[in-house]
Amino acid sequence: MVLDHDGIRRAMTAAWRRSEPNGPQAHEEGGFVVLGLDGTPVVIGWPRGLQNEIFVPAHRGGRIDNLPILATFHTHPNSGLAFRQEPSLTDIRAVRDDPDLSNPDYEGEYVISRSLVYRILRTGDVIVVGETQTILKLPEIEA
Repeated sequence: MVLDHDGIRRAMTAAWRRSEPNGPQAHEEGGFVVLGLDGTPVVIGWPRGLQNEIFVPAHRGGRIDNLPILATFHTHPNSGLAFRQEPSLTDIRAVRDDPDLSNPDYEGEYVISRSLVYRILRTGDVIVVGETQTILKLPEIEA
């Protein structure tokens, strides 16, 4: 699992912090986790998202920069009644219905929220991976 790698957790933590959780400029951040040339997973970031939306770059054949995609992730930095912390139906469909993510090594999409990390499987099922603070090994989640 890509979350077993400290470098991936650090990259996800950095994306979480860049997303400015609950601040006036809160926005989604995300990226591809790919298998690097040396055989270890690395993150290739996506362009900065909007308050509750993110653009996923083209990834034909389940590859980006000719490297196989192992997982994807994005943040849900906003809280309150107007925002979902769990994956939205759009998030689920984006994973389930994307033929370019059908690589057998693709783990799914991780959605990082203030309290929980979710994983969207290729089937469209969503599982809770665990508490964000524990998964990302954060001393605390910043406001």
